[in-house]
Amino acid sequence: MIFLASMFDFMDGLIARSLNAYSEIGKQLDSLADMVTFGVVPGMIMYNIMINYAPGDDGINNWLFGLLKYFPFIVTIFAAFRLAKFNLDTKQGNSFIGLPTPAMGILVTSFPLIIKYDRWNLAPIFSNQLFIICISIILSVLMVSKIKLFALKFKSLKWNDNKIQFIFLILSVLLFSVFLFTAIPLIIFLYIVLSVINNSYLNRMSL
Repeated sequence: MIFLASMFDFMDGLIARSLNAYSEIGKQLDSLADMVTFGVVPGMIMYNIMINYAPGDDGINNWLFGLLKYFPFIVTIFAAFRLAKFNLDTKQGNSFIGLPTPAMGILVTSFPLIIKYDRWNLAPIFSNQLFIICISIILSVLMVSKIKLFALKFKSLKWNDNKIQFIFLILSVLLFSVFLFTAIPLIIFLYIVLSVINNSYLNRMSL
């Protein structure tokens, strides 16, 4: 359902613009839907991983676990903050500043799938409570960071107009075809790396 929501989130703005049905209330409702889908749900997913894979002797001490099991909901708080900033920021039309909440939501959604369909013996990592706490912090920081990330908005189907988008999509399909759900963290990492490279290239071109 998260993956379907991501597709609808990508399409709704395109459809609204093509039908000239853009409105301020639509903008707010879009952010509300994003908050539930890509804010609340990722927090719940990581919370469930925390409680379903209870700490053993090599995990977090039980008393500390009782305090920290709700920590994953920090991504929900930062998702709300990021969405509020996005609604007020007029500079994020063709690019994003900070990791978009759909990207964060898709990444977190991959965790239980990687654990369940573990082909690469990664379940012990993605079900580890310390990993969940650390990734919650990293994703929260990325969402409100100043990193400029390209948007998957195509001005046309010409290669020269959308080089970075085409490269990203081609590499993502290749990664997913090989690693399946395990590719999703790699794809999000690729998204960030390509954005940094693209920003560096654009900066040099403007000098």
